[in-house]
Amino acid sequence: MSVNGETAGIGDSVDPDRDSVCVDGRALDAAPRAYWLVHKPRGVVTTVRDTHGRRTVLDLLPDRSLRLFPVGRLDLDTEGLVLLTNDGELAHVLLHPSFESEREYEVAVRGRISRESLRRLAAGVTLEDGPTAPAKVSRARYHAEDDTSVFRLILIEGKKRQIRRALAALGHPVVGLLRVRMGPLQLGTLAAGEARPLDDGEISDLAAHAAAASAESHRR
Repeated sequence: MSVNGETAGIGDSVDPDRDSVCVDGRALDAAPRAYWLVHKPRGVVTTVRDTHGRRTVLDLLPDRSLRLFPVGRLDLDTEGLVLLTNDGELAHVLLHPSFESEREYEVAVRGRISRESLRRLAAGVTLEDGPTAPAKVSRARYHAEDDTSVFRLILIEGKKRQIRRALAALGHPVVGLLRVRMGPLQLGTLAAGEARPLDDGEISDLAAHAAAASAESHRR
């Protein structure tokens, strides 16, 4: 059972008017499936509600009556692509490490990062809660005017604040973090703070991605 795309625990409570509850990936209600892409800016939390009264990704939707949940989370200072949906089965495929669904980020760090540091990041960095999983890392572009290096990073699983913690351990604190892709879904030119429904082609691509990832997971 999952609540808003995350595995439910004993004693969890739900609000039937706001939460999406799924059993084996199937929603308990008969609401039609909906898919929205939002560009989360800094300072917005990736939750259905916030006890501190902060703005959430659902506040970016033009219609707050939609019963959707964010697929995964971005921390408060991270920007970029967030998928909002009521499709628990799709959310499970996009998030669970066993399906190896990619998430791509544009990362800006302080200083000129070396190839060796990028190699270590790709191989996995040991943190206090264990090593990070291997990742794909592009070459970095160094910007002398603000002493930053920018590169792309692709993950298939992640610990809490993994990117920031791993790069801090390598001596290059993150100064900017933007998620640009999740599975086949691209952020594109959507401006920060804006939201739009997925088009039919994007929904079809997500369905095909989920089917292929599920089939590959069963083969492994």
